Amino acid sequence: MEELYHPKKIETAAQQYWTDNDSFKVTEDPGKEKFYCLSMFPYPSGKLHMGHVRNYTIGDVISRYQRMLGKNVLQPMGWDAFGLPAENAAIKNNVPPAKWTYENIAYMKNQLKLLGFGYDWNREVATCKPEYYKWEQWFFTRLYEKGLVYKKMATVNWDPVDETVLANEQVIDGKGWRSGAPVERREIPQWFVKITDYAEQLLTDLDKLEWPEQVKTMQRNWIGRSEGVELTFSLKGSDARIQVYTTRPDTLMGATYIALAPQHPLAEMAAKDSKSLTEFLQECKNNKVAEAEIATMEKRGMDTGLVALHPLSGEEVPVWVANFVLIDYGSGAVMSVPAHDTRDHEFALKFGLPIKQVIAPIDDQDIDVQEEAYTLKGILVNSGEFTGMTSEEAFDAIAEKLTAVDHGYKTINYRLRDWGVSRQRYWGAPIPMLNLEDGSERPVALQDLPVELPEDVEMDGVKSPIKADPEWAKRTVDDQPALQETDTFDTFMESSWYYARYCSPQLDDAMLDKDAANYWLPVDQYVGGIEHAILHLLYARFFHKLMRDEGLVESDEPFKNLLCQGMVIAETYYRNEDGGKKTYYNPNDVRVEMDDKGKITGAMLISDGQPVEIGGKEKMSKSKNNGADPQELIDRYGADTVRLFTMFASPPEQSLEWHDSGVEGMHRFLRRLWKQVHSHFAGGEVPALQPESLGNKQKALRRKTHETIKKVSDDISRRMTFNTAIAAVMELLNNVSRYAVREDQDRAIVHEALENAILLLAPIVPHFCHSLWQEFGHSEPVIDAGWPGFDESALEKDEIEMVVQVNGKLRARVSAAAEATKEDWERLALENPNVAKFTADKKIAKVIVVPGRLINIVAK
Repeated sequence: MEELYHPKKIETAAQQYWTDNDSFKVTEDPGKEKFYCLSMFPYPSGKLHMGHVRNYTIGDVISRYQRMLGKNVLQPMGWDAFGLPAENAAIKNNVPPAKWTYENIAYMKNQLKLLGFGYDWNREVATCKPEYYKWEQWFFTRLYEKGLVYKKMATVNWDPVDETVLANEQVIDGKGWRSGAPVERREIPQWFVKITDYAEQLLTDLDKLEWPEQVKTMQRNWIGRSEGVELTFSLKGSDARIQVYTTRPDTLMGATYIALAPQHPLAEMAAKDSKSLTEFLQECKNNKVAEAEIATMEKRGMDTGLVALHPLSGEEVPVWVANFVLIDYGSGAVMSVPAHDTRDHEFALKFGLPIKQVIAPIDDQDIDVQEEAYTLKGILVNSGEFTGMTSEEAFDAIAEKLTAVDHGYKTINYRLRDWGVSRQRYWGAPIPMLNLEDGSERPVALQDLPVELPEDVEMDGVKSPIKADPEWAKRTVDDQPALQETDTFDTFMESSWYYARYCSPQLDDAMLDKDAANYWLPVDQYVGGIEHAILHLLYARFFHKLMRDEGLVESDEPFKNLLCQGMVIAETYYRNEDGGKKTYYNPNDVRVEMDDKGKITGAMLISDGQPVEIGGKEKMSKSKNNGADPQELIDRYGADTVRLFTMFASPPEQSLEWHDSGVEGMHRFLRRLWKQVHSHFAGGEVPALQPESLGNKQKALRRKTHETIKKVSDDISRRMTFNTAIAAVMELLNNVSRYAVREDQDRAIVHEALENAILLLAPIVPHFCHSLWQEFGHSEPVIDAGWPGFDESALEKDEIEMVVQVNGKLRARVSAAAEATKEDWERLALENPNVAKFTADKKIAKVIVVPGRLINIVAK
């Protein structure tokens, strides 16, 4: 073998071998245990970033390890190819989104191959291909036929100058990104899928999943199951009723006003007779309010002039419009109890509305609800027949009373809302629905699918090409004119079932091959960022249940295990510019200054020698200019070095702090190991290992080898702490490098240690190990070698060393046969000359022997 490590040469050779032999192509094998490992597929933005590299390296290490365990491993890769960035890039570069996307896919695919990821490229999918989204469209029509899809009016961002709908990202400071015109909120018809029908299943099935508890909690909160009461207030002088939902019926007797969303029909009705109310509603509608902003936003409102009647007391309750009530949540009306709700209290104080206490603390503490809302449960006061009840007792009693007077009932509610899947963009899968001339709608028939998106288009940055071209949408159905829907799917639709399509990606007559899908699914290990904890993972779980109910899959959940890798972070450097802007500089362009103790004292830009501000460590990003280019690192150090650093720098679920010096350190380690193996083979033939003839030092190194195998196996399979697995192999190799080879069995023991180190590192640095494995004389590739097992007998110690403490202080070390008794250890400790020195003239009170660890002598 060559004496020096040449990463480019060995990586090219290994990759060529894998390509020539279709090494990662798999098929279903019912006689073999399967393992489906999947990393979240990327958006083809142009180049891989280090977040991609970390995500995909983790998945590849797991896949290769499982393969070495003898399992039938599927690890596919594809492209989440639709989305708004492609449209923006198309406008900027004057190319169609399809061309830009396909060029990016080709470049990024080559980068993935250079990193040595063991993907079955025969299963590659791109969600922008008609053969993929055809079946998504078909499935949508099936959901429509089942009543799980419907159309309703929903609010969007409308640019009145460009006359187009804007995505949230295209609204900058309330104005259109292109026209600069103030953005309006407008209602248009949009398509929804009834995810709420599956809310309870989505909640309860979380208990089946081996996911991080944090992610499960986030989904539980998003689904938001609550037990409460649906009740109605009659509208004075009308047959109309205002419907509200509350989880605190015990506070009902303290309701002093009702707050309506600006879009509520009663608010709009009241505005017909009030110019000022009309203006207020219009102002509210044009201000998009996210649920997260409600707690901190200024509370604004206006009296509608309407009056409701309390369902139990009959008292008059004023009806207001408030900007903090969202039409999308519940009925768009809130029963307001300012004495016992912080938001209602703030609003009541601002507008001089009554604050009536109906809950008192159980412990009789003094409270003043005029000053601050008391939000805890307690004992009812000022509540008529319910006074004196606990909040829990009143919940049931008030619910029963409301039911008796036909004004309410107990119910279970969910925060979750139906999934709006319409997008008014071009670069997405067209929604397969037809609008007929008679006003009816109809799904596109299977024989007419896919509804294909034209790819050779010009983007003007204003209107979607399929909306701008009236001819594209024209159809004929049953001899009557019809218009094809020109909205496209939310891109979460594509990413909600791609994992299943990998099971049969070339199938052209069905969405899934059921046998293949049921062999591979669920995914055994899913790897991705925690930023996808709610939307993507929730929608994928929902989609899987829909496919199950269509008879396409048998399992209830798509992903059995979930690993959320941490971010890749790096130092940031910047200068403040005029107008409050910051210009960021890449760490490679900055020289850091330190004092004689190694403490950072400042930083300067290398190009001009002038100082820059140190901004702290943040997630690698283009905006902060603190990224490392994977391609440059591969070219400089080789893919295996990049992979090794990525896995060694931190546990997978924690943030990885990027250091160029750390990458260089991993490269040095691989060079040393290569030379270590070269030196070993330069010593000539290696004799067969004879464990029964080994001396103590030889046994110690062999024990270290098998202890390392045991630890690394546990670290990877159970704990998934790849960094400690690598550290254990490094420790073993350090022991090998210090071991003096004097006879044949020494060489045999070193050979065993090095050979097993190659196997243990094979999932992490596959090219390096592919090459060295051949040097060890193996004809089969290392990916087909079994994962090493440890020899239990090698772990046994003939002799054990224990520390000896006198009154808690270390005084000696003693050794004895592994089978030595407690009495033997006591005698050895007390006879030790140094121990005798510290116990002379003292009475031995007791001797404590902790087997395998220490002996503590208590002397007085």
